[in-house]
Amino acid sequence: MTGYSGFKLLIVDDHEHNLFTLRTLVREHMDVEILEATSGQQALDIALREGDIDLIILDIQMPEMDGFQTASMLKIRKKSRDIPIIFLTAAFKAQEFQQKGYDVGAVDYLLKPIDDNQLINKISTYFRLIEKERNLNIVLEQKVAERTAELDQAKQHLENIIRYMGEALLVLNPGGGIVEANPAACGMLNYSERDLLGMQIGDIFEEGEDEQAGAFMGTWLEALIRTGALSKIEARFITREGRRVPILFSRTAILDPDGAIANIICIAKNMTGYIKQAGDD
Repeated sequence: MTGYSGFKLLIVDDHEHNLFTLRTLVREHMDVEILEATSGQQALDIALREGDIDLIILDIQMPEMDGFQTASMLKIRKKSRDIPIIFLTAAFKAQEFQQKGYDVGAVDYLLKPIDDNQLINKISTYFRLIEKERNLNIVLEQKVAERTAELDQAKQHLENIIRYMGEALLVLNPGGGIVEANPAACGMLNYSERDLLGMQIGDIFEEGEDEQAGAFMGTWLEALIRTGALSKIEARFITREGRRVPILFSRTAILDPDGAIANIICIAKNMTGYIKQAGDD
């Protein structure tokens, strides 16, 4: 007996004798859970109730709702649309029904009278495919989880670098508004991060500074678009108290997929100590 424990097979046929034959054959060869329906409507009800059926063997010729109608209804329902369906039909009807069956969502056919080996081989084939897909999904989920953990770790590492780096770091939107500030920037300017997030970059620069790149918006942004980065620009920050802090300033543009500026990363190094040393010399 082939072990497919945990798999669910739904057999749909309006003749009790056919159900008995199919059920007996499957149970002789496979350890699977078998569900049975004697009408299309009953099959729909079972599929809706169970929600995790792996394969359906569906007789075409049934009264009231035939196999084609039943398959069509199964394919429009979210819980059952992805369940593979194998149609049962008499041999003399096979060519007539074949294309119609595929059109409504069948994956295969079994001809009556049922060949024992053909029945078991087809069911085994689809169960093996389903099993491989499940195993692949498990592997993919594990890889996604591992990659997510790696990205989270890298993100945390980057956040720690930004938080504890000695230079002031500011992230701007394309309009020059401050959207992020690290502790070094807050300490240098004597503003809280909340205060800085409501300000423009021009609010913390001394007027007339940064002439090499032009005005803060305008030619400054144009220069960033052209070069992608502006580095080692001498300027002065203005603290909350109005004190001027000499800095060496660098900026890098982060572009969106369309090539437009999404954010601007600014890094400023406090040059106060260096200027004093140079003056002493």
